[in-house]
Amino acid sequence: MTAQDIKEIKKLFSLDNCTIDHICGCYVNNEKEKQAVSKDAFMSLPDEEQHKYFEIFKKTLTGTIGKNILDMEFPLAEEAEGGKQEALLGLRDSHLDDDALIDRFYDSVIESYDTVEKYYIILIHAIYDIPGMTTDMIINEDASEGIYDHICCAICPVKLEKGTLSYDPDENRISEKVRDWIVSDPAHGFLFPAFNERTGDIHSLLYYTKKSEELQEGFIDAVLGAVPPMSAGNQADFFNTVVTETLGDDISLSDVMSIHDNVRVMIRDHSDEPEPYLMDKKEIRRVFERSGIDDEIMEDFDWKYDEVVKDASDDEDSEAEPYVQATNIPGIKKIDIRTPDIVIKVNPERTDLIETRLIDGKECLVITVDDRVEINGMNVHTMSKSELKR
Repeated sequence: MTAQDIKEIKKLFSLDNCTIDHICGCYVNNEKEKQAVSKDAFMSLPDEEQHKYFEIFKKTLTGTIGKNILDMEFPLAEEAEGGKQEALLGLRDSHLDDDALIDRFYDSVIESYDTVEKYYIILIHAIYDIPGMTTDMIINEDASEGIYDHICCAICPVKLEKGTLSYDPDENRISEKVRDWIVSDPAHGFLFPAFNERTGDIHSLLYYTKKSEELQEGFIDAVLGAVPPMSAGNQADFFNTVVTETLGDDISLSDVMSIHDNVRVMIRDHSDEPEPYLMDKKEIRRVFERSGIDDEIMEDFDWKYDEVVKDASDDEDSEAEPYVQATNIPGIKKIDIRTPDIVIKVNPERTDLIETRLIDGKECLVITVDDRVEINGMNVHTMSKSELKR
């Protein structure tokens, strides 16, 4: 889903645009037991409750695409009879009116969701009458392009309020407020089917994770059956490993900076596209070649890349081609140069200010600066008065 697709669905989470008909909930205690279960017609809830749920589900569609918001597709096995896709379609098509299906869904979540916290599973069903859109991307409410029949799930930690003092009118005194268990912002969630090119795509779903490195792979595998991409952190590690394995002992500061410079160029070249720029084997090779990596080194690129893929894969039989979202690569937004005693942070657009030189027989990093430098908030001269007089 593109940012525009996500924005369109988020707009539905409001009183004026609401398309939700049913909502179900299951409160799970820290013993993995169902503490409370509910099922309601959404519009029968008080307005204030509706607003709270709107905020929760807006958050399941909020974050950085490729880090917090992930497109996932179903493998063919899960689209066959008895697969996870069938179970999700059953929930959707029942409009959350089949208690047995809902209960099985709760059970599968509780069995696979890895946490020691209490949490609240929320499931909604909605049907969106998709309005038409003109060629200049203006919504036309009078024209319909079909319906988007979907479910959305949010899994929210339930936490004890922080202790505080408050006014007790019965006792007419300030005293400790009774602490309640409150529903926090969602930690994970999903939208099924995905809303791709303004229509429902039953071959994929949109997944949300509040923390990009906590995907809950067990839950994804057991409940959704979709194929998760590498997390943002793993993509960064994967790219770094491809660089170090390919360049080997010949890796240099200038090579790495040149590679990062060219990745930024590629991001800019694809900035007008609605979807994030994804780099597969072919694209990474192209970046290396544009960065001036020696032809002799590039002769071994393919097999070294394949070895990194093999080491990074948990499924040896998987034929899925890994990719790296370019904005997840370290050094794109900031560059850290570290030695055991020194850390230098560099604006990625000004790598030209740093070079390596051999001075008095020692390898040195040379940083071009103007006359003044700031140290601990103080503006200082780079040279003392005596040095300037020489």
